[in-house]
Amino acid sequence: MDQRISLVTLGVRDIARSRAFYEEGLGWAPADAPEGVVFYQLPGMAFALFGRDDLADDARLPIDGTFSGITLACNQRDEEAVDRVLGQAEAAGGRILKPAERVFWGGYFGYFADPDGHVWEIAYNPGWTLADDGTLTVG
Repeated sequence: MDQRISLVTLGVRDIARSRAFYEEGLGWAPADAPEGVVFYQLPGMAFALFGRDDLADDARLPIDGTFSGITLACNQRDEEAVDRVLGQAEAAGGRILKPAERVFWGGYFGYFADPDGHVWEIAYNPGWTLADDGTLTVG
């Protein structure tokens, strides 16, 4: 797995409230995104807001209060790389939470937890640009 983070996602209780905090309070500008998620382009990576329960469900984690509400993502250049990284993580002692699968928006992703339970999404998003140096551009 490349040594980088492409995306940090916060699972929030109220997207509208969190969006107002980041945009009106901090002056951040959102990128285009589908309903239910907000993306912000950062230097070389992205930051997202997503419903906390929806994020837990997406990673196939129980909605029981134990999930930290934060996921880290490492985007890949193709579907094969997603499978390769998930296999590498599992061989190293990680736990596959959600095997990679294709999704309605055209991407392919899965989740694993490291030995301490920190959640990683490994994804291929054909609509985003992943530069040679690993920097990510949303949209």
